[in-house]
Amino acid sequence: MSEPMAEEPPNNPEINTPVVHPPHEALDDLPDELQGKEAANDGPLGDDLKDVPLDKLFDDEMDVDDAGPLGTEEYRHLAQYDDPWSDLKDPHVMMNFYRRIFPWKQLFLWLNQDHVPNYLFTHREFAITLQNDAYLRYNSYPNYIDLQKDIIRLNPTRFEIGPAYSAPPKDRKTLPKASFKPILRELVFDIDLTDYDDIRRCCSDKKICIKCWKFISLAVQVLDLTLRQDFGYKYLLWVYSGRRGAHCWVSDEEAMRLTDDQRKAIVNYINIMKGGGSKFGLKVDLKSPLHPMVERSLENLTTSFLDVVLKEQEVFKEEEKWKFLLRIWSDADLTKQFEKEWASNPEITSEKKWKDVLKYYQPDKNPNKKRLAAATDVINNVVLHYTYPRIDLEVSKHLNHLLKSPFCVHPATGKVCVPLDPKSIASFDPDKVPDVRDLLRELDKHPSTTLPAPPDPSASAENPVALNWFHTSLRPYVELFQEHVNGLLKDRLQTKKDIQTDSLDF
Repeated sequence: MSEPMAEEPPNNPEINTPVVHPPHEALDDLPDELQGKEAANDGPLGDDLKDVPLDKLFDDEMDVDDAGPLGTEEYRHLAQYDDPWSDLKDPHVMMNFYRRIFPWKQLFLWLNQDHVPNYLFTHREFAITLQNDAYLRYNSYPNYIDLQKDIIRLNPTRFEIGPAYSAPPKDRKTLPKASFKPILRELVFDIDLTDYDDIRRCCSDKKICIKCWKFISLAVQVLDLTLRQDFGYKYLLWVYSGRRGAHCWVSDEEAMRLTDDQRKAIVNYINIMKGGGSKFGLKVDLKSPLHPMVERSLENLTTSFLDVVLKEQEVFKEEEKWKFLLRIWSDADLTKQFEKEWASNPEITSEKKWKDVLKYYQPDKNPNKKRLAAATDVINNVVLHYTYPRIDLEVSKHLNHLLKSPFCVHPATGKVCVPLDPKSIASFDPDKVPDVRDLLRELDKHPSTTLPAPPDPSASAENPVALNWFHTSLRPYVELFQEHVNGLLKDRLQTKKDIQTDSLDF
């Protein structure tokens, strides 16, 4: 029998009251005249201070008569009066985010795929990273209210979501080891720009800009189409990782039930990248005829190769890079024809160099059919090398892999891990993603007593926390998430009705 529906959280100050910490107060040392002197027991403390000059009792650096500018420390100290959310490392920032803004109800409905708590949520693992980097695994909760309370109590930097197990993870020590195992899990994918460091010229390592984000955009578009068209999946949630990547969660029932071997098979179907690359340095080494999935991807990526890779990234600008371009053809005549010209004119663009190579391999210029066929394969491999998705294979292969929850905050950037719309991802700008500090500032400007009630079904007079995100720049992202969840819930409801109808027919 299903568990009863979780009640809406009461108007509990422990959850709903915002915490605003007081400004730090510095205690000055006593003047030299009082060092080591104890207060007299038979008189007021003022007797010890009556003969001390006033200027000895106050900090010279903060003298009211000082017309000079404030120092760095004084300015930072005073700024806290006006902006209590300026310091991302201040634990009050995350605590208030969890209390006032995080969309707990929507997260629960997404994981649970129903309004009544079931094993998809109650047997789900939540792994929590505390402020001191301690890592707490195998947490589980009977409903989202308890999850919310525990996250607020622990105030972690982030938390990750794992599979649904055969029993609640918190009870694992009371069970035989063989009976505790993961049984259901979304199919997940992780794309990170660090895997593109060998081809992006604008940034490297942890840095990111709108130019190199386009590699992620291309990867999302290719993966989204492949998962929907080739596997028939419908419920794909794309989420910005908070810094330099994107995650995908596939919640279709068929995807949830995949075994490790089946997940590996899907990954092997999608992935065409070689870990070490070919002997010439390309990570793709395919021969014609291409698989229909690869051929479709190549067709969609060819234009982007020109715009993103050649024009914006200028991947063949430096000598080392264009020598790589010449080397991969293994054609001495090609190298001889262009090496001297390109070396003598460093202003030749990557686009021009690429067109020179393509022109060289035109049938009227190069009648050798065998060489032309090999050149066509190399052309395809170059385009795919620079544009095809580079996924973290291990993340997708295992049922028990943990992945950061949507709407968590990246501890280094303060950016919220917001959902992405694959249809408009080409216009997504990671620099414009809501920052947790800005969200709290926005909320402070709108007292809840003056706000109109939003059309959020999870909000109520007893649970005002649910409607706080509505009045911040996080709103469109939560609404996108809610739209995804609504489709998932509707599909599950229809499945239940179909099962009941089949039972009645029998």
